[in-house]
Amino acid sequence: MEKVKKAAERIRRLEVQGATNVALTAVRALVEQMKVSRALDRAYAFAEIAEAKTILFESRETEPFMRNAIRYIEWRVEKADWQKVGELRELIQGVSEELLKGFEDARRRIAEVGSRRILPGTRVLTHCHSSAVTMVFKRAKERGVDFEVVCTETRPVYQGRITAKELLDAGIETTMIVDSAVRSFMNKVDLVFVAADAITSEGNIINKIGTSLVALAAKEARTPFYVITELLKFDPATIHGDYEAIEERSPAEVWPDAPEGLAIRNQAFDVTRRDYIHGVICEEGVISPHSILEAVRRRYPWILEYTDSSS
Repeated sequence: MEKVKKAAERIRRLEVQGATNVALTAVRALVEQMKVSRALDRAYAFAEIAEAKTILFESRETEPFMRNAIRYIEWRVEKADWQKVGELRELIQGVSEELLKGFEDARRRIAEVGSRRILPGTRVLTHCHSSAVTMVFKRAKERGVDFEVVCTETRPVYQGRITAKELLDAGIETTMIVDSAVRSFMNKVDLVFVAADAITSEGNIINKIGTSLVALAAKEARTPFYVITELLKFDPATIHGDYEAIEERSPAEVWPDAPEGLAIRNQAFDVTRRDYIHGVICEEGVISPHSILEAVRRRYPWILEYTDSSS
């Protein structure tokens, strides 16, 4: 499991950031691992996939996108009629390519839909870094829209700097603010665009710590707050009453040389309730957070089928 373990370690150390990048890294690692599989029968192969899945799932707690991608491959392997390891390798390669194409198609659709919410002269606030959100901004730029982005630093790891650099490279006017200045700036922006690391069956979203505070400030200022996300970030476990796990990371990220005896909490994500979300921009278009479960059922019924069969 060397290839899978290396990928999991990169994900754990935040060398791979963003839910989509994490999912893609995990899928590619599984594909590469199965290329060197020594499975002699279906049972052995399923055991290998299960071991790889466990290693990847343990790398990050709050990553339903990655979990759904790996589960999809496992689900397809279970349903397919194959006997030899060579057939298995071809199957996994084909399924992964299909999955990756689906990712790309979804992202293009999201970028197109989201970019149309940005009108000339619009100022948009965003929090953390999301490849989906930056794709929306870049698409708006390609369409010739003149707009500005305000991005937060996003402490303690400063992912906002990644966002700022990408937007500047794309020729987009960008301003950075400290996280605690969000409320002060909320009346100066027209829209808020954030991403999601997870979506629950209730239509709540889990995203980088601080997102719920941004949503509260937007609600107070009556500024539309949009979530830009792929529906594959839906966590089916929440249908059965489970809560999405919230990852807590090392205190060293907050203060590397903190005084001895000081307790530091470093929660990586928080929950934003659907009541604060103006709309979810996804591959289905702009939808209400209340309709998330039905949208998932239409677009990715296998997520619910897999959950039902494995619960």
